[in-house]
Formats: sequence, structure tokens, C-alpha cells
Amino acid sequence: MDKNDTYRITIEENPNPGDIQTVVKGLDEYNFARTDQYHHRVMNIFLRDPDGGVKGGLIGATFWGWLHVDILWVDENQRQKGSGRELLLAAEKEAARRGCRFSHLETHSFQALDFYLKQGYAVYGQLEDFPAGHTKYFLSKSLSEK
Repeated sequence: MDKNDTYRITIEENPNPGDIQTVVKGLDEYNFARTDQYHHRVMNIFLRDPDGGVKGGLIGATFWGWLHVDILWVDENQRQKGSGRELLLAAEKEAARRGCRFSHLETHSFQALDFYLKQGYAVYGQLEDFPAGHTKYFLSKSLSEK
């Protein structure tokens, strides 16, 4: 930038939510103008106890014919009971209903790689030493069988 410019770069840990929305909206508008099928929609699925408390959930989005799973978490006390599988299946089913043909996600070597492999996902890439001593995996799956 020109040093006579009045613009400045700021690093903010707790920005105004409206500022975040401006950036997201700007990218969405850019993407939409360049593709005819962006259709970005958030996906939030929760595992709730009888009192309505959250004991797990899947946070993601669908766009460009793909489901992206950002976060899949199940409370320690609910693990090994099929809850994670049910959350993932619900997301895949909803994504297929929205017209998605594929799903993709990321996990780490200390998280749930074996779980995703058992659900039919395949590794298409990995990043070593992220974090140090661990591996980040990138996985995808076809939803056409759904």
C-alpha cells in the first residue's frame, strides 16, 4: 500500500460480528458472481439430551454440490454409542436432499481418522507435523449411494 494511504491493517481477536459478516458476505458475493451454483447454506445438527442440552453436534455447510463438515463433536459420555455416526448420516442425508453429490472434511491423527474411514471417507491428502508430531488428514466421500 502507498504510505499516503489512509487504510490500515488491524489484527483483532474479538472483532465486531458485523465486520466478520461483511467479509463473509463479500466473499459470498464474489463466489456467486463467478459460479452459477454457489448456494451456500449452513448446516447445524445437534445431539440433545432429554432436557435439551447439547451433547454433540455437526457444524458445516453445503455449496457447489458438496457438503463440508467443519466440526463434528460428541460429548465423552455419548461416544461409542453411534451418536457420531448418526450425526454424520443426518448431515449426509440432508446434503443429498440439497443436491450435494460429495462430502469433504478434515481431521487430525489424534482425532477421528478411523471413524471417518469406517464411514466410507477416503484420504486424499495430508499435512504432516500439524500440529507438531501429528498429521492433519483431508478426506472426501461420494454421496451418490445415499
